[in-house]
Amino acid sequence: MADIKIQNIVASTSIAKNLNLHEIKKSLKNTSYTPDIFPGLVLRINKPKTAFLLFKSGKVVCTGGKNIEEIREAIKKVGSMLKNAGFKVIEEPKIEVQNIVASGDLHGELNLVSVALALGLEKIEYEPEIFPGMVYRMEEPRVVLLLFGSGKIVCTGARKPGQVTKAMENLRKELKEKGLI
Repeated sequence: MADIKIQNIVASTSIAKNLNLHEIKKSLKNTSYTPDIFPGLVLRINKPKTAFLLFKSGKVVCTGGKNIEEIREAIKKVGSMLKNAGFKVIEEPKIEVQNIVASGDLHGELNLVSVALALGLEKIEYEPEIFPGMVYRMEEPRVVLLLFGSGKIVCTGARKPGQVTKAMENLRKELKEKGLI
């Protein structure tokens, strides 16, 4: 089995009906807001180490968590920070995972040309002169895998940790059946 480690989870929610980003910038530390460049306010917290994009609509994007519990804890903390600063927030916002990025290791080298031919060129992007990894668009689960000659893998596009595990299992099985690992 490939060693798998979740590196980042991106999740979104609505934390309020609307947010006054200028007032939040004045009220909270660790923020940056330049609306002429980007419409969201960036807020960083240390525990758990995460970053947020807050929008006028009340929508929030959280990134940097390594698991769902960290994401929940971070969103709750930001909600408390806003509430303590006098802003009206939604008490139990519905959190939706948008993307999970994970890394893995097959513990063996891959011949990426052979892998590309075996997996089917219609699912593969491989231009070693431009990028050293091969992009594999897996259909089930629907994720994108970056495969490297070293046997290292990056998985992106999953919305549940189980999809990462399933993708890695499917890849290993497919490569093993084709005699590539």
